[in-house]
Amino acid sequence: MYSHIPIRRPHPNRQQFIAEMMGVNPIPTVPLVEYNIHDSVMKTIHGELLDRRWVDWGNERESQCAYLDNFIQLWYRLGYDFVRFERSLPFAEKRLDGPERSWVDQHHGSIASWQDFETYDWPKIEEYDFFAYEYLNAHLPEGLGLIVSHAGGVYEHLSQIMSFEGLCLNLMDNRELVAAIVERLGRLMTRFYEHILDLDHVIALWPGDDMGYRSGTMISPDDLRQLTLPWHKRFAAMAHRRKLPYFLHSCGNLENIMDDLIEDVQIDGKHSFEDAILPVEDFYRKYGSRIAVLGGLDINILAAGTAAEVRTRTHSIIESCASGRYAIGSGNSIPDYVPVENYLAMIDEWHRVADK
Repeated sequence: MYSHIPIRRPHPNRQQFIAEMMGVNPIPTVPLVEYNIHDSVMKTIHGELLDRRWVDWGNERESQCAYLDNFIQLWYRLGYDFVRFERSLPFAEKRLDGPERSWVDQHHGSIASWQDFETYDWPKIEEYDFFAYEYLNAHLPEGLGLIVSHAGGVYEHLSQIMSFEGLCLNLMDNRELVAAIVERLGRLMTRFYEHILDLDHVIALWPGDDMGYRSGTMISPDDLRQLTLPWHKRFAAMAHRRKLPYFLHSCGNLENIMDDLIEDVQIDGKHSFEDAILPVEDFYRKYGSRIAVLGGLDINILAAGTAAEVRTRTHSIIESCASGRYAIGSGNSIPDYVPVENYLAMIDEWHRVADK
C-alpha cells in the first residue's frame, strides 16, 4: 500500500543532531524529530513498508525484546538520528473508560485530603523495571542516539492525581497539600532520572508536561513558577551536569512563562505547537535564536489534511526555519488517528528536501 514511499539507507548522526539543536554546528539540512509514535502506526509501517513482523509489548522478556527491536528499527529506517522513549512510574489515578479510550477524571482525584495523601500507594523506585531503557541503550545501531524521559511531568501527574477540579480547589483551600504532592512527585522523578541519564547513548532529556491550553496556562503562571517550574529547573540541571540538553514538550499557550522556561529553567529546546495558538514559524522567529525549535507541523493537518497538503506544509515550514536550531516533525505526536499515509508523506517530503 505504501510502496510509493521509498526507504533510504539510514545514516544517523546523533552528535550532529545535538550540535545542530544547540547551535554549535549549523548544517544545511534540517534534521527530523518526533516526540511519540503510536504503536498502531508503527505496526502498520512495519507490516506494509519495512516487511517486519510486529510484536506487542508483553509480560515476557522475549516479547519485550522483540517490541524494542521493532521500535528501534522504525526510528532508524525512517531517518531519525535517535529514538525517543518514555515510560511512567505507576501513579494511581482515577480514570473514566469509553468504548475505545479512557481519560483522567477531571472532577474526582485519588488524593483529596491529607488522609488520602498518607494512604496513597506511592510507587517505589526500587521496584521499577528499567529494562526497556537499558535494552534500547545496548542495542542501538551505529550513530543512533537515545532520548529519554519519564512519561508525564510534575504538573501533569499532579493534576491527574488530584483531578483538575481538585487541584484548582486545593490551590485556594489547601496549598500545603498541593505542595506536598508536588514534592513527592518531584523527588520520585529525580530518582527516576538518576537511573537513566547515565546510560552511555543518551543524548538528551526530553520530558513532556502539558501546562497550557489554547489561550493560556492551565493554572496561573505564578502557581507554575512556585510549584512545578523549580522541578523542571532541577531536571534541566541534572541533564546539563552530564552535558546533555534539556528539551521540553508542553502543549498550550505558554507565552506568559516562556521567559521563565528559557532564562530560569534553562530549557534548550521547545516542542508542541498549534497553528491556532502560534504557528511554529512565528515561534521560530521570536525564540529560535535562544533555543531549539522542535517539530511544528500542526496535528490537525496531519490528521485531517490530504497527503498533498501535508507535503506542502512540511516543505513550507522547512524553508521558513532552515537557518539553524530547527528540526521538522509533528506539532504534537503521531497518535493512532493520524493516517499512516500522511505521516509518511511528512517523512518523505523531508527526505526529498534533504536529498537535494
